[in-house]
Amino acid sequence: MSSSDHPSRRTVLAATVAVVVAGGPAPAQAAPAPGATPDAAAPAETPDTEAMAGTPAAGSAPARLVDLRSWLTHADWSSGSAQGTRAVAGERPGLVCGSAAGTLAFTDPHARTTADWEYATWTSPVHRLAVPATEVIASWNASTPAGTWLQVELRATYTDGTDTPWYVMGRWASGDQDIRRASVDGQTDGRSTVWTDTLAVDDATTGLRVGAYRIRLTLYRRPGTTLTPTVWRLGVMGSALPDRFTVPSSVPGPARELAVPRYSQEIHQGQYPEYDNGGEAWCSPTSSQMIIEYWGGRLTPAQLKWVDPAYADPQVCHAARYTYDHQYAGCGNWPFNAAYAATFDGLQSVVTRLTSLTDLETLIAAGIPAVTSQSFLKEELTGAGYGTAGHLMTVIGFTADGDVIANDPNSADDASVRRVYLRRQFENIWLRTKRYNAAGKTVSGSGGVCYLYFPVRPTLRQCTALKAVGVTV
Repeated sequence: MSSSDHPSRRTVLAATVAVVVAGGPAPAQAAPAPGATPDAAAPAETPDTEAMAGTPAAGSAPARLVDLRSWLTHADWSSGSAQGTRAVAGERPGLVCGSAAGTLAFTDPHARTTADWEYATWTSPVHRLAVPATEVIASWNASTPAGTWLQVELRATYTDGTDTPWYVMGRWASGDQDIRRASVDGQTDGRSTVWTDTLAVDDATTGLRVGAYRIRLTLYRRPGTTLTPTVWRLGVMGSALPDRFTVPSSVPGPARELAVPRYSQEIHQGQYPEYDNGGEAWCSPTSSQMIIEYWGGRLTPAQLKWVDPAYADPQVCHAARYTYDHQYAGCGNWPFNAAYAATFDGLQSVVTRLTSLTDLETLIAAGIPAVTSQSFLKEELTGAGYGTAGHLMTVIGFTADGDVIANDPNSADDASVRRVYLRRQFENIWLRTKRYNAAGKTVSGSGGVCYLYFPVRPTLRQCTALKAVGVTV
């Protein structure tokens, strides 16, 4: 039903994090990344002093459970180490190709084509996590004109001082004419593994954590051109949530409901098998499209002309195509959804974790809806009428009693998308990190994962709300 459905991803992640894995074959190193800077030429690990300022002293209690670091200012893009990239100023600062650092022949395993590409790289300073993490997720906002694409990599430093390989967190383009956007499977060093879009410590019970990381962008373009991707925002979220089947209850806040468009994923059942066949597989792009249109994002007839005119809500089909991960073979890649949203004028996005319904109420009060990820048995969410190993829906408000108003795309038609879910039930299924599945087996919960889409130029009230939940604007 979402990014959680595929057994190659979230269910495997749950199993590896929840239990100690003994023995097994020798760990495989991550495959060499296209255009990657050799480790011998990697930049010096200059600490990110801004980020370290909030790091608690040894022996003190952690300041927070989620560390979201964002790069989005000219000063951010001017930091770190650049090989061919340059920072550009303006109303929306960004990172672009300047001169090529080299040329690479890249074989796209999904398009089955090989082409030459010029590339340039930018590597961040070391960011030391305020709370050593068991999971790390990157997200980005960028423009990739035809003839360009980008790759995001992350190298973590464990709390014992050793490093991971450079892990590919995504190969991405807004279109699909040059490469097929994709995650990369098979990346592990025997201590951590990349599961589609999430870098996770394999066995959290050992106490091993990610204490710091560097993030690397590689920007690609056709040789001999002046084309360039532009990256405006890069976010990395590290978290170390406690194992819990239940979470503390929160006190209801103010009531408000936002006028968010309503779209059903179910009316698309069987559409476009090449993009995972619609229906339950499309909860993530359907939820994304609802919020994109809430902020005024619209697709033109020219953009939608490829969609069968017999299909209702063609913009949902479009969202599915342009969030589709050709390795994962689904539309539920969290960063790919966030990146898609940010291709609309005036929007930016981030993937993060929130820690309470109070956080959501803070955002709703400022006019900011959220896409939330949750998994539950049918009896755990009254009124849903289904159970799921993982599902995305859009939170649009709260009632006077504090119950959650959600646009749930798992509905028979657009008219029935609006639902009201009991506060305590929703709070628990969204924020918990452990749960029992239908077979009685212990598996993981999403731990408050959400997508936040918001204006490039938010209001003062929106800035205050985003800052309150850890998002820099």
